[in-house]
Amino acid sequence: MGMSKLRLVWIYPDLLSTYGDQGNALIVERRARLRGIDVERIDVRSDQPVPTSGDIYLIGGGEDRPQRLAAERLRRDPGLGQAVARGATLLAVCAGYQIIGHEFVDDLDRVEPGLGLLDVKSGRGPVGRRCVGEVLADVDPVLGLPPLSGFENHQGVTHLGPGVKPLARVTAGFGNGTDDGSEGAYAGRVIGTYLHGPVMSRNPGLADLLLTWATGVPLTPLEDRWHEQLRAERLKAVRAAAS
Repeated sequence: MGMSKLRLVWIYPDLLSTYGDQGNALIVERRARLRGIDVERIDVRSDQPVPTSGDIYLIGGGEDRPQRLAAERLRRDPGLGQAVARGATLLAVCAGYQIIGHEFVDDLDRVEPGLGLLDVKSGRGPVGRRCVGEVLADVDPVLGLPPLSGFENHQGVTHLGPGVKPLARVTAGFGNGTDDGSEGAYAGRVIGTYLHGPVMSRNPGLADLLLTWATGVPLTPLEDRWHEQLRAERLKAVRAAAS
């Protein structure tokens, strides 16, 4: 595969791992190993430095205070930014998505600086409105992925800058919470999304996209009946609820 070992870095499981987001690391690791790719998984707690030599970095969601604490620690630690600058792959979910942008609103209702790894800004949505429920979204055709399904639970509204493209457009749910129907954002090998589920379990093609970026070669297709059955069940349920 062009590498001796894939280094998978799961950032701050002690602060950012709501709705089973740590499952994203399990899915990427599993799908790599099924293809014969040796994986070294590194779980980085919030009191540890983020290594710069990883191939794929994953950040999950979290409540408002853990999100603020995570952002404070990551701003003091240049590891993730250095890894992205040299071409590492990154996927961040919900609170993690907001953290890697330019700014977000914290639990003290203050504008908190993000890491600036993705050209987005996040704020609070209208009072009384919370984006909760199932999501179905059509992915940017450039990425070559089938529709995404997932679960969202956030009050944030994320606006995209000129340096990114929407990851997808919602056909059910709120996504970024903006009028344009966008969900998530991506630029280069960095992706942000509001989708839980965990998103990799419900959308194994997304995990394979990260693996393709990290390895630099096309992946051998997998016959993974469990994943395909789960995906089909969730897509059917979301479409039925939306109709």
